[in-house]
Amino acid sequence: MATKLVCWNIAKKHEPWRQLVKMDADVALVQEAGNVPTDVAGKVQTGGKAHWDSHLWNSRWYEGRFKKLFDRFPMIVKLSDRVQVEWFRQVSPISETMEDEIAVSGIGTIAAARVIPPDAPPFIVVSMYARWIRPHPSTKSKWSVGNSDVSAHRILSDLSAFIGSYDPSTHRILAAGDLNMVYDGSDHDPSAPGARDRGVFGRMAALGLEFMGPQYPAGRLARQISGGSPPDPRNVPTYHTVRQSPATAQLQLDYAFASRGFHRSVEVRAMNSVKEWGASDHCRLLIEVADE
Repeated sequence: MATKLVCWNIAKKHEPWRQLVKMDADVALVQEAGNVPTDVAGKVQTGGKAHWDSHLWNSRWYEGRFKKLFDRFPMIVKLSDRVQVEWFRQVSPISETMEDEIAVSGIGTIAAARVIPPDAPPFIVVSMYARWIRPHPSTKSKWSVGNSDVSAHRILSDLSAFIGSYDPSTHRILAAGDLNMVYDGSDHDPSAPGARDRGVFGRMAALGLEFMGPQYPAGRLARQISGGSPPDPRNVPTYHTVRQSPATAQLQLDYAFASRGFHRSVEVRAMNSVKEWGASDHCRLLIEVADE
């Protein structure tokens, strides 16, 4: 038996929620969650708001400047009664946390929980969303969108609190989500320098978190690769722009990682065929954790 998880950026849409509850999965790692539609609310559990809503732990410095901080929060969602889920409450980035807390340094970037299967040891799951951060005005930069590695490194710092030994095999951590970056990307696009993105993947490895892809053949390859030096040829598209469709998608932005040792029990596949893509601009990652 295995615990089945789904990782999905659902773009704040309602239809993906309906598709999630039909998948016979146990847990979803969701990004850009938005509101749960009323017809689905009774079929899923999202834990208390403290597990995903940054408004509950942040100061109110944003009042008068923003209506609200950020509403595209990641969530951990319980989809079945086959497993238990213990959600971690978000608190400000302090040096010491309680058993049921996670210290968070980015707004709308991370959610975490403990998954307890019936016949296997528990493991930590982390839903990651590396939102874009614009350069400081003093730079006078032309990078109007910014860079996602700024958020990704904050996520890694928060995730690092669950790593308490130099031996990765003592941990059981599964982290997945939308990093808004390309694995082994090109250095030829000045607005998305590959070296910065590679620094994130390198830091994951340094923390003892194995890169689980997904990569081909665990997903359909893109039909073509855009200009510049191509990224790793095994990358599989998980996102399409508004001018593209699932059939013409090129970019892989969604990834999974697992603690070294524990990763041998984890299989990841991109549900990126045209038929199974789903009702979002991102496809789903199907993740199975085998009982040990």
